[in-house]
Amino acid sequence: MRPSKRDELVRKALEIFDRLGYQAAGMDTLVAETGISKTTMFKHFRTKDDLILAVLRYRDETFRNWFFKQLDESGLPPGEKLLHVFDLLEDWFGEPSFKGCMFIKASAEFQEKAHPAHVQSAEHKRLLRQAILELAGQTGVSDPELLTRQVMLLIEGAIVSAQMGTDRDPSAVAKKAARQLLECGMRPQSTVN
Repeated sequence: MRPSKRDELVRKALEIFDRLGYQAAGMDTLVAETGISKTTMFKHFRTKDDLILAVLRYRDETFRNWFFKQLDESGLPPGEKLLHVFDLLEDWFGEPSFKGCMFIKASAEFQEKAHPAHVQSAEHKRLLRQAILELAGQTGVSDPELLTRQVMLLIEGAIVSAQMGTDRDPSAVAKKAARQLLECGMRPQSTVN
């Protein structure tokens, strides 16, 4: 089935926003690079913010579909599946098109917490966190909530390090730390009387 003009615009805008940033990519740039007229753009999206929101929703859907499909198809037990998250990050970081997380960048560009792009970015992270919490709960650790918070910080830190180029292998370093946290969480908790 041939994609609609709207879908085509969203996919092309995703690449432009990812490369240039949301605010730096003006309507004239979007028109020039997508080949879609302003009239057609405004037919599908009342404002540039509406287009940004559609792009973020599309990226959320495609990223989570890819990510969870890879996890589900791994066939690994829960603890190893949780660690496999970092292998998937490594694959993503190795893609020639990798320019960082569009949601981290959106929340930095639109810092007002009520802005729709900020809200959508936070929702994306909440959905990822929920999936990690479900996995953590299946591992048998004593505190799945704490492990989830720790793993999410490792994920976000690895993404930023990969984007900025501040570590040569952030996913491997994060995976090693996650393994240690997982092993620590599996140990019986000592009680003091």
